[in-house]
Amino acid sequence: MDRRQQKTRKAIFDAFSTLLERKNFNNITVQEIIDEANVGRSTFYAHFETKESLLKAMCIDIFQHVFSDDLSQESSHDFSHAGHDFHKELTHILYHLQDNRKNLKGLLSCDSGEIFMEYFKEYLEQTFPIYIKELHYDVPPDYLLNHFVCSFSETVRWWITKHEQYTPEQIAAFYVQCVMIK
Repeated sequence: MDRRQQKTRKAIFDAFSTLLERKNFNNITVQEIIDEANVGRSTFYAHFETKESLLKAMCIDIFQHVFSDDLSQESSHDFSHAGHDFHKELTHILYHLQDNRKNLKGLLSCDSGEIFMEYFKEYLEQTFPIYIKELHYDVPPDYLLNHFVCSFSETVRWWITKHEQYTPEQIAAFYVQCVMIK
């Protein structure tokens, strides 16, 4: 994508985020997104087929960065030397989510929250197995993965929507303590 396309895409994402803070996903029209982003209808449709595809693209954009294998130093955190540690991986994910709090709060506060959570769980299902395969619970592996994914995703929803006073380190510690991973 060239710079102009990136700038347009960002304007549409920002407009969509702003609207999500004020309205439910189902009540937002493409025309409102276009007006808020100050782009033409054909420009919007050159980037996204529907507002649902915009929501999916926004989630993918967030998650590709959140779940990146490249743990380089960033402005809000540095996990470049973390290795494969479940607690540190969770904290890293939480920092990225915190950096995207504005978008996430809007996504999670309305009917788009379930769509967001579905995409989030898909990424968690790809990330968690490496950490839980060594655990020895007397339950089916797919049940264990489901439990970890669902409980962490709901922890994130709880944190982002109601309890932002907690740090990523604290939220990761709460979660690890509850699932008893040491």
